[in-house]
Amino acid sequence: MRVILVTGANGGLGSGTARYFLEHDPDCRVWLGVRRGRERAEALAAEFPERCSLVELDVDDAAAWTAAIGTILAADERIDVLVNNAGVHRDALLAMMDDETWRSVISTNLDSVFLGCRAVVKTMMGQRFGRIINVASLSAVLPPAGQTNYAAAKAGVVALTRTLAKEVARAGITVNAVLPGYIETEALADMDDEAAKRARAGIPMRRFGKPAEVASAVFFLACQDAGYVTGSAIKIDGGIY
Repeated sequence: MRVILVTGANGGLGSGTARYFLEHDPDCRVWLGVRRGRERAEALAAEFPERCSLVELDVDDAAAWTAAIGTILAADERIDVLVNNAGVHRDALLAMMDDETWRSVISTNLDSVFLGCRAVVKTMMGQRFGRIINVASLSAVLPPAGQTNYAAAKAGVVALTRTLAKEVARAGITVNAVLPGYIETEALADMDDEAAKRARAGIPMRRFGKPAEVASAVFFLACQDAGYVTGSAIKIDGGIY
């Protein structure tokens, strides 16, 4: 049985990724890391009551990570896959960005990945197996105006991924990142029709991606057959760049 933790599991991408694991690997057990709103995560857990559970996790709090991983290990005695998916963006032009907006986005998107990787890596080294998949963003390599905080955080995630991959490669652990572009989640909910039309026009496939199309890449990176893929940053963007 593979034991998997997906953070930010109440969001569209997190819950979609968790569902993909549950539907495509009947032997896996999925833990849904949640903090505030949890209705979607609770509904998913109710669909798979024997293989899916919620765990309280404030991703930018080191003590919360220790407690969450402790809960998982107490129940299942191992952790095989960590999907660092939790994230947030608070866009603003740099000249108008206050300190709290900068720091909160860096903390939730970058500090959380550091804390999560640190929380699981020793256990994975002891197992001589592990898969860490960090969800970055296309903004890491093609940043738009107004996202200095978010783009910096996600670029940091890619750099962290590549560095950690080298540190743990001999222990049977792979560390990879995925860089989604425009995906049909709540992150696009505030986009008006004209902005959405312009965004689609800039995508060679002329459509937004679906959460399952990101989840399938995460699923592959988490599998045994992806054992020689590490330190990679895979764009999932319909061909934008």
